[in-house]
Amino acid sequence: MIDQMLRADLDAPRKQRHTVKRIFERLLDEHSADEISYQMVRGYVATRREEIRVQAGRGVVEAFIPQTHKPGAEAEVDFGDVTVRLAGELVTCYLFAFRLSYSGKAVHRIFASAGQEAFFEGHVHALNVLGGVPTSKG
Repeated sequence: MIDQMLRADLDAPRKQRHTVKRIFERLLDEHSADEISYQMVRGYVATRREEIRVQAGRGVVEAFIPQTHKPGAEAEVDFGDVTVRLAGELVTCYLFAFRLSYSGKAVHRIFASAGQEAFFEGHVHALNVLGGVPTSKG
């Protein structure tokens, strides 16, 4: 009975869809379901509502795609805004972040700009801290 209500809600306007409270009330009023509790209905609806949406092709299917990274094969680089207090004034600077994909080891440095010079200097700094250029053997 609950599944029928939830399927009917798929085509109903958002404001007209069944709440858990309304489903529980309908079960009591229309089907004399005195042996069930509100918590039982709430738990069932929490699980089934999304399952029914997925079955109807309207839900979000959860998926997981594992990532694999070989040691030393890849790194990620990015700049992000950061506000610092410099000589008593708030100044926007740029955080250079260099992260090895396999180990997660990261090196950071703050620059006054996110220009090409900062990009190169950030790489040089990170590779010096890491002890060299990571290489992949395959």
